[in-house]
Amino acid sequence: MITPPGRLNLPHWRELWEAREILYRFGVRDVVLRYRQTAVGVTWVVLQPLVTAGIFAVVFGRVAGLPTGGVPYFLFAFAGTIAWTVFSGILTRAAPSLVANQALVSKVFFPRVVVPLSTTLSVLLDFVVSLLLFAVLLVVNGVNPGWAALLVPVWTLCALALGSGAGLAASAVMVKYRDVQYVMPWLVQVLMYATPVAYSLDAVPAGLEWWFEANPLTWLMECFRWSLLGTSAPPAWQVVALVVASVVALAGGLLVFQQREREFADVI
Repeated sequence: MITPPGRLNLPHWRELWEAREILYRFGVRDVVLRYRQTAVGVTWVVLQPLVTAGIFAVVFGRVAGLPTGGVPYFLFAFAGTIAWTVFSGILTRAAPSLVANQALVSKVFFPRVVVPLSTTLSVLLDFVVSLLLFAVLLVVNGVNPGWAALLVPVWTLCALALGSGAGLAASAVMVKYRDVQYVMPWLVQVLMYATPVAYSLDAVPAGLEWWFEANPLTWLMECFRWSLLGTSAPPAWQVVALVVASVVALAGGLLVFQQREREFADVI
């Protein structure tokens, strides 16, 4: 039943629930297409974070000699890489999702929002594999994160919300402005270095700490490291601000997407 949009043009939640099978099929297809006809297959899920963390450990740990609070630098960088990959993976895969599926978007009716949201399934698969590998490394290095490890699902949901919110907005804008596909890789790279992924806040000069502490992704990194490595707990305001920022980002991205959805079939 087609009804006029409301003031905020929010999606019909019942319609989204009925389309859950479509979301699942899109997610499975992304996983299959990503690793089909590759020499090492799903091994890339393990190799990518390992190589990235190894490079960070050499550059920032050995060459620059940045502090980690007594944690082995490889584990420190690996924990940040895992958290960052959840956010950046969703953002970079969700942004071009509508354009990549323009034949379906322009010809078949279904809730368009499931297309960018389906990218979370492949990202979660990568995250689970990396997390299992990280758990093995913790045992090998004798690191016990403590009870804070129980909060990993909470921070994962926050990362999913932040990435999905940004990805929804980017995918909606990219339908009309294809410049997004050129800006997105550059923006993700800038955000990675502007966020303490491979270094700690202790290494940031005193005059610049306020800039990094105002970044929601910094709060995400600190919370993840607390739960994965047992480092000092982040301030309570960061935890609360992270949850609030995640909800706001997801809601904002959804509103931007819904406002532009009516023109997708005509413009794409």
